[in-house]
Amino acid sequence: MSTALRGRPSFSADRRGVPTTALFAFAAVLPFAAIGAALVTQHVYGMQPCPWCVLQRLIFMCIGVLAAIGLVWRGGAGPRVLGVLALLLAACGFAAAMWQHFVAAATASCKLSFADKVVSATGLNDLLPAVFESRASCADAAVSLFRVPYEFWSATLFVVLAITMIAAMRRR
Repeated sequence: MSTALRGRPSFSADRRGVPTTALFAFAAVLPFAAIGAALVTQHVYGMQPCPWCVLQRLIFMCIGVLAAIGLVWRGGAGPRVLGVLALLLAACGFAAAMWQHFVAAATASCKLSFADKVVSATGLNDLLPAVFESRASCADAAVSLFRVPYEFWSATLFVVLAITMIAAMRRR
């Protein structure tokens, strides 16, 4: 009798693991949940975003869209191409969060920074200002949530998304 049948968990490795579809679904939902949480902290609790915060929102949105496309484009190179693009974006998001914490938060102004230029170039700050308009300097936006710097929460989610994309690409 196997150990799973005797009421104890089986620790044998399942070669199939989590289905690729579930990984892409998770990677499609998590970024939008992160943006939703950021909007709640902004509009309900008054934590205004800086340009680097807004850039991270944009990166989350792009990862979510790529992962949603990955749910539809299942054949051929689709999952790998989308996985690699999402993985690269997750790395960029992690870098943006670290830059925000270690560099930008120490400056008085982050207007006309790389983050500000990227978000302005997309036009989303004018199209959806409630989501993509920076409203604080990087020094003013340096806040903590449950005693953890806000950007570390973002960095952690980017790492989770990167791991998810690596797992999805390995399933093919």
